[in-house]
Amino acid sequence: MTAAAREGAAADRPLVVDAHHHVWDLSVRDQEWITGAELAPIRRNFSLADLAPELRAAGVGATVVVQTVTVPQETPELLALAAGSDLVAGVVGWTDLTRPDVADTLAALRELPGGKHLVGIRHQVQGEPDPEWLLRPDVRRGLAALAAAGLAHDLVVLPHQLPACARIAAELPGLTFVLDHLGKPPIVTGARKPWASAVRALAARPNTVCKLSGMVTEADHATWTVDDLRPYADTVLDAFGPRRLMFGSDWPVSTLAARYAEVLDAARLLTGGLAPGERREVFGGTARRVYGL
Repeated sequence: MTAAAREGAAADRPLVVDAHHHVWDLSVRDQEWITGAELAPIRRNFSLADLAPELRAAGVGATVVVQTVTVPQETPELLALAAGSDLVAGVVGWTDLTRPDVADTLAALRELPGGKHLVGIRHQVQGEPDPEWLLRPDVRRGLAALAAAGLAHDLVVLPHQLPACARIAAELPGLTFVLDHLGKPPIVTGARKPWASAVRALAARPNTVCKLSGMVTEADHATWTVDDLRPYADTVLDAFGPRRLMFGSDWPVSTLAARYAEVLDAARLLTGGLAPGERREVFGGTARRVYGL
């Protein structure tokens, strides 16, 4: 499809919310996780100005920017970005959930420029060696503070950590847990066990939501097809339902495997069997409701 045809098609659709993307500037701070030859193409700066033309062409009207590093300085920067942008409607930031003063930190963040855009907190649980890190008493106390503040908690986890996610979601029914990237199933191998049963157990908790994001980079970057992604998308569609699914591009990490428009087109194909109202939930309604955009 040409760029002009794509823009015309986008004009006929409701504006999409991209519920998951990142920005970073290596001159401000390093992104220590970007290592090795496979990630080398994204070891450069990515700004909202780089993303904006892609959003306009795809008919995306609002986004949620998500933290990338566990340093306290990044969240105020993302809030300031949201304050100066008509595209960024929400920020999922980071704070140390193990500290006893989490509630005070959250209140202070909301007083900063752009503080009203803070919608959630995320921690790189995928990098924690303890598969039950989320169940630690100090972490649980921090998560309870998020619930009291009316914020969501984004879960970036690996499949073996999903059982702990289900347990903490059961223990904290007042907190909304948003599963990023389907819990990173091994799409590249085609395996679905034990990921599928674990993600269904998480979805059984009514206070959980899933992002239809991150699939192309869990598949083979060079050869992936929509059919490779479909069993995993079908699993979460069945488990969570469209009112608990939200589209996210995972840009610019997604550029390792696809252009922005290709990621969005794949998501549309994967949800093609839904009714129009259900698709509107996946591509905007769920994000607006869950994050209060």
